[in-house]
Amino acid sequence: MPAHTTSEPTARSPRLPWTMFWAGLLVRVLYMTLAHTYHVRPLQDHFQFGWEMGRIARALATGYGFSDPFNGHSGPTAWTPPLYPILLAGVFKIFGVYTAASAWVILTINCIFSAAVAPAVYEIATRCFHNRNDGKNVALWSGWLWALYPAAMQYSVRWIWEMSLTVFLFSWVLVFALRARGVGQSPEKPRQTTAQWAAFGLLWGLIALSNSSLLLFLPCCGIWMIWDAIRAPRNLAPILTRAVLAAILCAACITPWIIRNWIVFHAFIPMRANFGAEFYESVLPENHGFPWMATLSLAENSPDFLRYKRLGEPAYSKQQGERAKAILATHKATFKHHILKRIYFFWSSVPHPIEKGFLMELGREMPFAFTSISGLLGLALALRRRVPAAWLFAMAFFTLPLIYYVITVQARFRHPLEPIITILSVYLFQSADRTRTWSWQPPRNKALSA
Repeated sequence: MPAHTTSEPTARSPRLPWTMFWAGLLVRVLYMTLAHTYHVRPLQDHFQFGWEMGRIARALATGYGFSDPFNGHSGPTAWTPPLYPILLAGVFKIFGVYTAASAWVILTINCIFSAAVAPAVYEIATRCFHNRNDGKNVALWSGWLWALYPAAMQYSVRWIWEMSLTVFLFSWVLVFALRARGVGQSPEKPRQTTAQWAAFGLLWGLIALSNSSLLLFLPCCGIWMIWDAIRAPRNLAPILTRAVLAAILCAACITPWIIRNWIVFHAFIPMRANFGAEFYESVLPENHGFPWMATLSLAENSPDFLRYKRLGEPAYSKQQGERAKAILATHKATFKHHILKRIYFFWSSVPHPIEKGFLMELGREMPFAFTSISGLLGLALALRRRVPAAWLFAMAFFTLPLIYYVITVQARFRHPLEPIITILSVYLFQSADRTRTWSWQPPRNKALSA
């Protein structure tokens, strides 16, 4: 009979997940330090040091406030959510603007966030597969893969951007969702607690301030957490009370940013003010559905930049959105074709110009596409076998890419899903039938063998 346990999943080896964390952190920091990835090229006035977020952080650190996402002083901005630029501005304040020391520190912080995903991956896998014979193996392989697999650490050691912070927050919000639903938990323990819902709400507030695109998944996650209570209405009232508390805490995190935008721009801007500008770039025929460069020119005398500066960000973005609609009215078929291309490339990896050789580009794309395929197959298997949280993962796979299908895709946009992809890929291969024996020899003729 399959082994079954009702003990708390993380109680078997409480130190193991944190061993994964320390090992992952050590590998990341050593690589970043020895490979000198913290040496950022000073091209275009250090624009590659955090791109728009680096520019905003510089403005914050030098007394201009949350502003100037491109070159020159262009005024207040809501081009990006505020969490990572504020973090980077704090580093600039202490270690200097665009210095190698600041780059090393912020990448080390990224490494901490990335390595801290490994314990979350371990707990998610343990909770979801705790009643399987190979459940512990799924958790072990998943946790260690995240800790040590180079593709899982690339954004923490090279990119001064929010990906590592976002994936850390998102993976732990999944942990609290599983805890609140009682997945893999001892029946003697309460299935949902106020503290779990409070942590869930606070984490979602931070996610919104880090990468607001993930908010598309929030309603699905909340409904999944209360689904059992909906089916048993006697328990619905206390759970709804906790859900309201989580919503209040999430709103409390976001509200100061919304108030700031209202005061500065005299407009309701919940998260970002750049959708129209980004949408315009996505429908331009010459971009072929994949805008690569910065949305605005970095030249301060560029007509587009001067118009952006004169109108202000919300008005400029609205104007660009209207121009996008005009293009879309005459290029509907092209836009639909680009959406299909973006759906394909989100999962198979957007091709880069082959600058360093065909084999290097092939080596980049094949692992990316392979993990997408194995993750999707693992999800299909989990749904078929009714693995706990399989539908939660399916909703994440469906909702998180939606905004990118409309605007543009890059490999980094898949990163929040990669902890789930890691777990499902390991589950797929751990589920392989080991009772079969394989041979290169053709099957023997039954008549002759008789």
